[in-house]
Amino acid sequence: MAGRSAASVSWDFWLLLLVLGRWLTTADFLEVEMAGRTQIVSLNDNVTIFCKIPGSPHLNIKIMGITWFRKSQMSEKEVKLFEFFGDHQAAFRPGAIVFPWRLEKGDASLQLPEVQLGEAGEYRCEVVVTPQKAQGRVWIEVVAYPASRLFLERAMVKGNEDTRIVCKSSGFYPEAINITWEKWTQKVPHHLEISEGVITSPAIKNEDGTFNVTSYLNLQSSLEDSVTIYQCVVWHTSLLTPLKVNFTQTVIGSKKRDASWSILPPCLGLILLLMIGLCFWKR
Repeated sequence: MAGRSAASVSWDFWLLLLVLGRWLTTADFLEVEMAGRTQIVSLNDNVTIFCKIPGSPHLNIKIMGITWFRKSQMSEKEVKLFEFFGDHQAAFRPGAIVFPWRLEKGDASLQLPEVQLGEAGEYRCEVVVTPQKAQGRVWIEVVAYPASRLFLERAMVKGNEDTRIVCKSSGFYPEAINITWEKWTQKVPHHLEISEGVITSPAIKNEDGTFNVTSYLNLQSSLEDSVTIYQCVVWHTSLLTPLKVNFTQTVIGSKKRDASWSILPPCLGLILLLMIGLCFWKR
């Protein structure tokens, strides 16, 4: 009896080791893939924060658990955003969701509607596929691209009336922005950077956390240049390429005529001027 009992214990012990051994050899296979270290999203956009389980064409979501957390820039405390396990799911951030039909295909990405500036921070995706567990982290940066426009302004400076072009960029985030001015004429068709007569104000913060900035260019064009095209060039981290806004000044006889187009290529401005001239010639 004692012998049978010892054999039974020995068999149970080796069976336990076998199960543990198989678990240890397979535990490392569960992993998640994020969208790099940083994912940039736009203010007020509906965004997808990526978290995928590679090599999983079909998963049994009844034995799975997904939890999403966020740690803000100002705090080290994590906040739970969403959880899913079995037949239970709960969104602690309004609108947050992981779609079950995508989860079956190994996609645990989190959907968030209308992301705000305060939601930037570190996001953690925790995946459990019994008995394995994996997690991934990604930094979410929320940006807002500047809306820029040009207009002409006449101002009194030291008793004299000066004409200047105003380039106003508004609603951008983060605060860092760079505005430069360029021009070209018929005599000098390539871009010339303007450094004189430029005044750029400090950025002003709006109530929603975005910023506005205004840059002024005092006009000093010669009457010898029949067409002068000025360009405000806006550089910001939210833009893949610089935002360029044009202003065209024409001289007919001894008079100046100002015309502006927002975000138009220089060639289009010249074509329009030629068409206007052709109409006057026919008349």
